[in-house]
Amino acid sequence: MSKLSRILIWLAASVLNGLMVWIIFTLFFIGNSGLAIVLAAFLFVADWAIFSSKGYPYRYTLFALFFLFILTIYPMYYTVKTSFTNYGTGHLFSREKAIDILLTDPSYNYEPKDSEFMDFSIYIKYDEEFKPTEDFLILLNNEKGKYLAEKPKVLEYDSTGSLLYSETSMYEINNDFVNTEENAYKIIRADSEDDSFIPAIEKNNNVRYTYFYSPYDDSVSSNSAYYNSVLRQNYMKALVISLNSKDFMLSNKFIYKKFGEAYKIYETRVKTIIRGDRKEYSTYIYNKLAEREVMEKDGFFLDYNENGQLQRLIGYQQNIGTKNYTKIINDSRISKPFFQIFGWTFTYAALSVILSFIIGLFFAVFLNDSGLKGRLIYRTLLIIPWAIPAFISVLVWKNGFFNQTYGILNRFVLNSFGAESLAWLDNPFWAKVSVIIVNTWLGFPYMMTVTLGSLQSIPSELYEAASIDGASRWKQFKKITLPLLMVSVAPLLVMSFAFNFNNFTNIYLLTSGGPAIPGTSTPAGATDILISFTYKLAFEGSRGQDFGFAAAISVLIFAIIAILSYFNFKFSGSFEEVSR
Repeated sequence: MSKLSRILIWLAASVLNGLMVWIIFTLFFIGNSGLAIVLAAFLFVADWAIFSSKGYPYRYTLFALFFLFILTIYPMYYTVKTSFTNYGTGHLFSREKAIDILLTDPSYNYEPKDSEFMDFSIYIKYDEEFKPTEDFLILLNNEKGKYLAEKPKVLEYDSTGSLLYSETSMYEINNDFVNTEENAYKIIRADSEDDSFIPAIEKNNNVRYTYFYSPYDDSVSSNSAYYNSVLRQNYMKALVISLNSKDFMLSNKFIYKKFGEAYKIYETRVKTIIRGDRKEYSTYIYNKLAEREVMEKDGFFLDYNENGQLQRLIGYQQNIGTKNYTKIINDSRISKPFFQIFGWTFTYAALSVILSFIIGLFFAVFLNDSGLKGRLIYRTLLIIPWAIPAFISVLVWKNGFFNQTYGILNRFVLNSFGAESLAWLDNPFWAKVSVIIVNTWLGFPYMMTVTLGSLQSIPSELYEAASIDGASRWKQFKKITLPLLMVSVAPLLVMSFAFNFNNFTNIYLLTSGGPAIPGTSTPAGATDILISFTYKLAFEGSRGQDFGFAAAISVLIFAIIAILSYFNFKFSGSFEEVSR
């Protein structure tokens, strides 16, 4: 290797390491430690491949390894991590985020019985093109007087950029003048008999703010879109305006058209817990209105309402250990449908593979006969179910064949023999039969294709020798065709089993997992397989989404497939030549 090549390699490696280290530290800083660890592992492998002579062959697969780490290893890590949490509906936030919401969300404010309310108007500064800017003032008034509030200077946002809290102060206007800590303002009155209307406010004698919006003035209603989408969204929806010892916020009692005296119900406090010789400090939520500590249980903050009933305030995500796994066994409402679905998943995958293989092998042997005329036409016709997209075929079967009212099987086949119509998709047994029929229909062309290729690779001399020895067709098939066929087809059967074990599309399109299993607290159906059951738990549960439990089942599915694949490959002798 030339000196220039070495320099270029070292330069590229240095740039790669610098960029990756920066990304890793950034991910750690924003709290995504899992992805940071995965990228750090990739960087270690990449450096080993670049600088070690033993890792030389892996240099050419670095791009593939990068996507392997990002698209495979990290999702696996995240799924396993999620399976040990209560992540789901009601538990979407971290505890810190849930506390922030309790402290800043206006829905957790209270207004005293003798609250003071104020009308308000917005005065805005226009740019040179006479377009409104985000520099504005708030003019407030009630029977006690008029007050001026500047644009909020204290602003807090969440990780998505949504406003959590903003703060400013109001100052009383005396003789049309008001002085804040930094600026002086003058009220500009209208040159008319009605001097109550204020068209503008002047700042430091050189900046003018023009009357822009008031919720009760129809003449400026055209400016409401800018007020709601920009000013209120970015500054005022969580705005606290202080006046002496009072706080004012937009009041939901007046549909946010007035500012009302309001205060936060909750605040954070710290308590000391003594454990032996150690002191531990714990943050908790305190209800200032009722003067009591807020309860925490099962990932929820709980408090009593006005009627003395304990209710959930907000939930947060927490580590719950192996509860998602143990409740599969301990909770009968979950274990019964789970093990029923577990058994059906094995049955469905096994029957789909066996039936499609038998039918595919039958047609492959049929088409492998060199004396058969029109083999090309037959092969083309038999491969059609595989060529047509599965989601189209499944919907045709669902609506064209299995429909109880106008389906072909009921209306033209069964009724012609005087038999009663079958509830193909509504009866648990017939729904399972329907699923297997459709999956066999979609799977046999693939099996036919792979077995046909394998049959054509078997030397014809073996059959000639067997015929001379007097072996029948069946004996030739049993002793020659099937053993040699299984050497090449067995790995494909294992992969087909794994595919059908997770064949979500066909199940969901045909029956959506139904009909429902009665007496269960989970959205389980008679034809659900584990993957469709997992999908329902994650996205379609009647009591909300349960990503943690769905992740636990996903981990179990992975473990089952991995174990079955290992033993199938081990005992079938697949890849035996490769291992040698």
